[in-house]
Amino acid sequence: MEKKSSLVRAHIKAYGKVQGVGFRFFVNRRASASGVKGWIRNADGFVEAVMEGDKAKIEECVESCRKGSPFCKVEKIDINWEDPTGEFDRFEVK
Repeated sequence: MEKKSSLVRAHIKAYGKVQGVGFRFFVNRRASASGVKGWIRNADGFVEAVMEGDKAKIEECVESCRKGSPFCKVEKIDINWEDPTGEFDRFEVK
């Protein structure tokens, strides 16, 4: 039971120079390597992601998002923590 309580869902929005620079694929590699599940996609003026998994692993992914790939410039990240739904079996780029 204790392990289950560390499972969370994060709804993330990243703003800045994050589109057309490989940011989604950078995050996809980090999330997949960490065992985090969910998706990431371009939205209107930002990149949106939903991640489910261990909270510490998601926080590591978010920190990677803040740094970004060499070609992007992340100006702001908004995170809303939610209860996990368990609907994902992998992490994917939409």
